[in-house]
Amino acid sequence: MFTKYERASILLGIFGPLVAYVSIGISIVSSSWFSWEKNALSDLGHSVKSEVAPIFNLGLFLAGSLMLIYTVLVFRNHAKYSSFFLAISVFSLQLIAVFDEVYGSIHFLVSVAFFLSIGVTSIVYAAEQKSLSPFVAFMIGFTSWIFYFFGFYKLGIAVPETISSLAVASILVTSAIRIYLRNTQTRFNT
Repeated sequence: MFTKYERASILLGIFGPLVAYVSIGISIVSSSWFSWEKNALSDLGHSVKSEVAPIFNLGLFLAGSLMLIYTVLVFRNHAKYSSFFLAISVFSLQLIAVFDEVYGSIHFLVSVAFFLSIGVTSIVYAAEQKSLSPFVAFMIGFTSWIFYFFGFYKLGIAVPETISSLAVASILVTSAIRIYLRNTQTRFNT
């Protein structure tokens, strides 16, 4: 049985990714220069060249913060080993916002750390939960990166960034919903 704070924290596992994608969506819609063929999502967060950088970077940082709270208070009880890797992933997401493209190679490193860590989180979660869906999410993301690097499509890096992060986010949101529903059923059954 969860406390009221833990129940509220479960909802952060749903709203955290939502905050990220809403801020990304607002940033894209507000930036007539953004192109799926040429840009990275992080171009929206460039603090010198992008007028929407505050929206984009705040959204990523806030999403990472909400997900970190969820990870520490709730997800670790559901998936002990996966939560460690998820904490690294969401901290890396926060670092993408803090070290935007102005920081050059530091931004590149934290971005690579984020995308690698969400892949590792998916694999560990699949093994820990003995579930195929996190592995499928990993394969969707991995395939999108392979297709990008080998030029199977002529779109910018924002495409595999979006596909891979959405695939993993869908698994995390689904798990948060399941945890919430399981807790709700347990409360009503006791």
